[in-house]
Amino acid sequence: MDFEAVAKYSALHLKPAGLSLQYGTAGFRTKAGHLDHVMYRMGLLAVLRSRQTKSTIGVMVTASHNPEEDNGVKLVDPLGEMLTSAWEEYATRLANAEEQEIQSILTEICQKEAVKLHEHASVFIGRDTRHSSEKLSQSVIDGVSALGGQYHDYGLVTTPQLHYMVCCQNTQEDYGKATVEGYYQKLSKAFGELTKQASSSEDDQMCLKIDCANGIGALKLKEMERYLPKKLLIHLYNDGTKEKLNHLCGADFVKVHQKPPLGLEIKPNERCCSFDGDADRIVYYYNDTAGHFHLVDGDKIATLISTFIKELLIQVGQTLKMAVVQTAYANGSSTCYLEETMKVPVHCTKTGVKHLHHKAQEFDIGVYFEANGHGTVLFSKAAEEKIRHMAKEEKENQKREAAKMLENTIDLINQTVGDAISDMLVIEAILALKGLTVQQWDAIYTDLPNRQLKVKVADRRVIDTTDAERRAVAPPGLQEKIDELVKKYRLSRAFVRPSGTEDVVRVYSEADTQENADSLAHEVSLAVYHLAGGIGEPPQPVC
Repeated sequence: MDFEAVAKYSALHLKPAGLSLQYGTAGFRTKAGHLDHVMYRMGLLAVLRSRQTKSTIGVMVTASHNPEEDNGVKLVDPLGEMLTSAWEEYATRLANAEEQEIQSILTEICQKEAVKLHEHASVFIGRDTRHSSEKLSQSVIDGVSALGGQYHDYGLVTTPQLHYMVCCQNTQEDYGKATVEGYYQKLSKAFGELTKQASSSEDDQMCLKIDCANGIGALKLKEMERYLPKKLLIHLYNDGTKEKLNHLCGADFVKVHQKPPLGLEIKPNERCCSFDGDADRIVYYYNDTAGHFHLVDGDKIATLISTFIKELLIQVGQTLKMAVVQTAYANGSSTCYLEETMKVPVHCTKTGVKHLHHKAQEFDIGVYFEANGHGTVLFSKAAEEKIRHMAKEEKENQKREAAKMLENTIDLINQTVGDAISDMLVIEAILALKGLTVQQWDAIYTDLPNRQLKVKVADRRVIDTTDAERRAVAPPGLQEKIDELVKKYRLSRAFVRPSGTEDVVRVYSEADTQENADSLAHEVSLAVYHLAGGIGEPPQPVC
């Protein structure tokens, strides 16, 4: 290893004194001015990971739905999945190391992971539209170069596009062409084929207003428009030409505040959706004729997609094992509808996409979405081969056509990670094929009223949970108090969990009415405040 080059470059990317960061589900995220040394060191780590796996590794510079002044970085593993846990720990150690420790940590990683230093290393780099992203990408490039790795800088791409291209490269393009154009062509072709059977009258054009969060999604959708069939009419808002990234707009804003984004006027029953800043989340919404706002979130997206796939599986006569994976935040009504009406098994995991993705891999077809709109569908290799074989060889017309629709669904879905563009096209295709309006989709089941709150605490680590974060095992007495409070309200449940990024405890409640959900959330917040070391003013009732 050329430690002289590592030290020379490292001197250009010095770590600020006293800064400590943790690699979480979203990688590293903080103020952009604190990340130069982190980016350089993630370039180093990506080279080691590439040599260890003998594969191309991705490095994405983005802070997703965070404010514009923030930035972040996440590494992408060989099949487009998130970085494996053991290497998350290496990332954290390397990011927090003092200058004189870098050499020994790199050496230790090489020894523990049997990294061959003369192995070829390849790194794909992408970035979002933040002002800080270009400079920080260059810091990643310095890290890759210091260890003699090769890199391909894709420049401005959505996070899912970089995941997609890493997977394409490492499957020898079996998954698709490792270019942005290849991504557009694959998805557009699948969308066109899938929607062929949808009604083609003028009145049935697919019209959609898209809030792009003033992020990368707008740029990429503008590029993609010429590839898409004319029957899909998309109108882009918050396209980054005027306002700040993620400011009063985007999927996270709409989900949290339960209202439309700034800059998008909605007529009654118009179908709208919002991406987040790096286009890996999507939520739908509309205003009814009385002007009331309706959110159609990740739970409803999972329900729509899994219902569509299950119906096609019945048509082809396949007994493939399908399941939906949710977190504790999934609305109770969605779980009941899937299990009781659709007879689709539902599994609950800890919060965080990597947990859902891992669980979804256990099934022939695993559908997972977080309520925030981040999710996708995974098809096992065996399931995909069966479906493709039937689409080609099945003699019975109806079965063959259903298999072809499943095959096009496989090609339209970005299986590497949640992808707002891909998910949007899947949703639009299903709505067109089933002849559903957004209101009819929303009416499949009625969400239980719910509320999310957060309580500031001195140390979030005092909260420990079990049962996929649905029950607290510490501090003593907290779960008993929550159980007591839940009994006061109809159709109710509540849980608490520590934030992954800040010293707050997140509180979630559901009940038969919004007033009861709000009261329950407030009472649970007070219990957390008193039993888990709350700081500042006690939580106030929800207004």
